[in-house]
Amino acid sequence: MFDMIAFDADDTLWPSETLYVDTKNQLKDLLSRYASREDVEQELIARERSNLSIYGYGIKGFTLSMIETAIGLSKGKITGNEVLKIIGFAKKMLSLEVDLFEHVEDTIYELVTSYPLMIITKGDLLDQERKLSNSGISDCFQFIEIVSEKNEDIYKRVLEKYDIDPGRFLMVGNSLKSDIVPVVAMGGFAVHIPTEVNWVLDEVQLSGDRSDRHFELENLVLLPSLIERLVDE
Repeated sequence: MFDMIAFDADDTLWPSETLYVDTKNQLKDLLSRYASREDVEQELIARERSNLSIYGYGIKGFTLSMIETAIGLSKGKITGNEVLKIIGFAKKMLSLEVDLFEHVEDTIYELVTSYPLMIITKGDLLDQERKLSNSGISDCFQFIEIVSEKNEDIYKRVLEKYDIDPGRFLMVGNSLKSDIVPVVAMGGFAVHIPTEVNWVLDEVQLSGDRSDRHFELENLVLLPSLIERLVDE
């Protein structure tokens, strides 16, 4: 039934958003003499939202938004050393080890014996390549697509590139906005694996009944049995 099973990377195969939350808290501490924690949170969200179309996704764009937030809230009084600390936050994020979520490795090794697997992830090219290389499971994926955005048009372009019928395609990810809604809209199947921490700019409300092609699982260990059931139907 499925010619390709694709996975999101960040917050599906390994933690990501928790790193951003930790770094935001460090930024709030750093800017405490200029603004309240709530003001930092709201200003940073606004900067990220307005900068997405310019910087794209990933740590580097996030860092520029943090610096803009610091300059704005301090009314230009932020010091050079404080800016260097913000850059240091980002360098730490970019150098952390990749720790797979529980069940990821076993699930991937089980599925790869029966299906071709693909990664479709968005973000900074160099950082995503580093994480994939250090994950220990990159050799399990036949194709890897690192894209600037994940919407219906991008998914269609990827599937056309590899001559994959949307009706025989399954996407697995944590983001309703990026991994589920656009895939179901183009006629594919999607499995949502929720995470405890979600990026506010990635939130979306589902509309319509899509229960025949949209599924939700508590964790990845349940994926092989779901796929087996779908194939047998």
